[in-house]
Amino acid sequence: MTSRRAFLTLPLVSACRGPAQRVIGVIPKATSHLFFLAIHAGVNEAARQAKVRVVWNGPNEETDHARQIQIVDAMIVQRVSAIAISATDERALAAPVQRAMDAGIPVSVFDSGVNVEGYVTYVATDNYGAGCTAARLIAGLCGGKGDVGMVMHKPGGTSTVLRERGFQETMAKEFPQMRIAAQQYGMSDRAKSLAVAENILTANPDLAGIFASSEASSLGAIQAITTRALGGKVKLVTFDTSDSHIEALQNGVIDVMLVQDAFELGRQAVQSLVDKLDGKTPQRRIDITARQIRKSDLNSPEVQSLLHPKLDQQ
Repeated sequence: MTSRRAFLTLPLVSACRGPAQRVIGVIPKATSHLFFLAIHAGVNEAARQAKVRVVWNGPNEETDHARQIQIVDAMIVQRVSAIAISATDERALAAPVQRAMDAGIPVSVFDSGVNVEGYVTYVATDNYGAGCTAARLIAGLCGGKGDVGMVMHKPGGTSTVLRERGFQETMAKEFPQMRIAAQQYGMSDRAKSLAVAENILTANPDLAGIFASSEASSLGAIQAITTRALGGKVKLVTFDTSDSHIEALQNGVIDVMLVQDAFELGRQAVQSLVDKLDGKTPQRRIDITARQIRKSDLNSPEVQSLLHPKLDQQ
């Protein structure tokens, strides 16, 4: 019954395509966040250029790895030409991704990794490096002293785990007069992230700064700092972007945003599979650097393009 549900919610690709048309299944961690909408736009741009068809399907929330497994298995049964996936959990998705590769379906991984070895390309932000950057930014904003907090994303997601590890290890190695006083998971949920940020601020009234490692974590931290009128006093470095992020940056609640090029992540993931299907040898790893954005950068055309990708390509 579970498998049947997965099949019924996927487009019937085999009945709709011509015999020569290639179909690439793209499975994001979630479909409800702006970050993945921007990835979808990049996916569609690559598909348009290569004249392939994309089947885009993912769970509503990043915590639903059971649903993502169903979608992978449904795409295997429907014999898509290739699969690109951003894994909700690096361990839980290992077996279904291996099943796809064992069935002869090339797989590229984007944004968040999975514990398999035979994938075509891994396309991701340098997440560990971004976490190191976040630690150095917070330290600079705080004068290299004081306690800081982390509003973390969720366990098991490679991309955010690497960011958080980079932050933790850089703080420990490079800033002996600073301490991570509190760190809690917001579980990819804005309301839970708000509660986490409130707890951290309440327990640490002299907190110097916060690092929020994802879109949902950032939104919770923004709201908590705004409600307490602590903008500028508690330094805030966030990850990803939304209209709320941009407003908070303009208002001085966020000090620095680290923003991924989501459009390029999606474009490169599909292009790697097109190259593989064409008999080429794609690059095994593609790292995309996160951009640091401050209030003074907001009028830059390059930054505007990054913050407002053309989502209408979907």
